[in-house]
Amino acid sequence: MSGRQDRFDLRGRVALVTGAAGGVGRVTARRLAASGAAVAVTDIDKSGAVGLAKEITADGGTAIGLRLDVTRDESVSAGFATAAHHLGAPVDVLVNNAIVACPVPPRFHEAPPLLWDTDLDVIVKGAVRCAQAALPAMMARGDGVIVNVVSVNAFAFFGHPSYSAAKAAIVSLTRSLAVEYGGHGIRANAVSPGTIRTPAWDEQIARNPATFEALKQWYPLGRIGEPDDVATSICFLASDSAGWITGSVLTVDGGLTAGNALMARSVEGS
Repeated sequence: MSGRQDRFDLRGRVALVTGAAGGVGRVTARRLAASGAAVAVTDIDKSGAVGLAKEITADGGTAIGLRLDVTRDESVSAGFATAAHHLGAPVDVLVNNAIVACPVPPRFHEAPPLLWDTDLDVIVKGAVRCAQAALPAMMARGDGVIVNVVSVNAFAFFGHPSYSAAKAAIVSLTRSLAVEYGGHGIRANAVSPGTIRTPAWDEQIARNPATFEALKQWYPLGRIGEPDDVATSICFLASDSAGWITGSVLTVDGGLTAGNALMARSVEGS
């Protein structure tokens, strides 16, 4: 485990990643392990979590795979307890990454209440449950890191109203945690990705293979993001390299929210 994977030293840390069986969560778990952390790979998909933990272990890392349903208090409590038991210490790096896959989100007036309930329960309440499970041990230790994965949807509308609202709530939660628990040596930050090439897009790409090509024009860097772009940012925020950063949102979006060159050129040409 060398090169870029070792740029942030997380040796001695115990990390728990939710939604870690695929996409950004999967790559994040691997990155954390490669940086020296012992990792609890958690997901509602137990086989996916266990399989990834085995891969990490085979590569020389330390990991355990667990089924964790962030919508159930008892599942969260059991997951954190099991992680601490098997990894030798309580979780001191929490990455809240769990979401609900919704390949074709409906428009606001067509969205059923169940979709809102599910997004809020998984994304917002799930992050709250996990933070509440992690905080007592972090406070006792006087040290800990929480990284919440949000989205550019938290700051501007790109579709999927319930997802966007839930991610915006997590931004506020991040700041609340940073202020309330900073005195205990605990940092809380968020990463805000743009479009990332993950399996969550598979159904959309199957319907329209040109989706990513069409989206690239809106990104100043001219490409769609990769899971590693986000995972590396998470590892940075989890490490001592970010030791005086808390309550912040690190935007990882290829320049999407900085502005739009196509609009600027239209104005210049008018």
